[in-house]
Amino acid sequence: MTEMLQSTRCLSVSVKGTGGLLVKPVCAVVGCGRVGVSLLFHLKRVGYPICGVASRSEGSAERAAKAVEGVPFSTRASEVTQGADVVFITTPDDTISEVAEAVSAEGGLKKGASVIHCSGSLPSTILTGVKEAGGEIGSMHPLQSFAGLDLKALSDNPFEGIIVSVEGDEKPVALALAMAADLGARGLTIETHAKTMYHAAAVVASNCFVTVQDMAWKFIADAGVSEKDAWSVLGPLIEGTLANIKRVGPVAALTGPVARGDVATIDAHLEKIGEMQPKLAPLYRALSLHMVDVARRKKSLTPEAEAALVKRLGG
Repeated sequence: MTEMLQSTRCLSVSVKGTGGLLVKPVCAVVGCGRVGVSLLFHLKRVGYPICGVASRSEGSAERAAKAVEGVPFSTRASEVTQGADVVFITTPDDTISEVAEAVSAEGGLKKGASVIHCSGSLPSTILTGVKEAGGEIGSMHPLQSFAGLDLKALSDNPFEGIIVSVEGDEKPVALALAMAADLGARGLTIETHAKTMYHAAAVVASNCFVTVQDMAWKFIADAGVSEKDAWSVLGPLIEGTLANIKRVGPVAALTGPVARGDVATIDAHLEKIGEMQPKLAPLYRALSLHMVDVARRKKSLTPEAEAALVKRLGG
């Protein structure tokens, strides 16, 4: 028998937390990746009763349960969700809807339960079947990179001081905002229809930033700087730029040849990049072309310089 569900009595805990909940709801977590285990551990730490954790992998479910002693675990989600006031689905995006359907169809939801997924890109409306089963739907996305999170150091709170975006039905949204506050995060309510653009912004701010830094690392290597020294050379500039963006915003923070209308320098860049990193030349052109738009809004370009840059960059 693969299901290792343990019997337990699921009770709400009467504790007033920073989120303002007089009675903390019973929670279940389905999905045992870094987000799920972190959520499980820190919800339990701040007083939320956990009635179970589930994963398709028995080993993953058992490891997650061991992170918070006494929590039942199973490879069948509906077995751990039946007593939950709030069911968190922290599985990969392409399985969230499937998990919600299975839990609903198998009688895994009590009436009025809130089902909340933790995807950044998907809206709560993908939780089909939950409404028909008498539940309510929402999403709660921690705006945080969990890629480097060490599950052996769970006491480090990855939710502290971050933004947690929430959307969905009224009750799940209220619960998610209160939980975010209890976890030390700041809740941000967004419109369901805006979820995709919210996630696109997060991808650009994090993943595209990493990708552009990789581009800079390649260029600095071509300039003769070793990879181990790249941060010592570029790091102060990166940190100074981030500080400027925080202080005055991205438009006012823009500096460099495009902002100055220096077509000759852009010409030199394009020629050398085309020679040494030809695959990156189109990306440099695209980024520089958008930079022209930023410089226009900064009002740092003459009409003649703007026209010359756009022509050179192929806009």
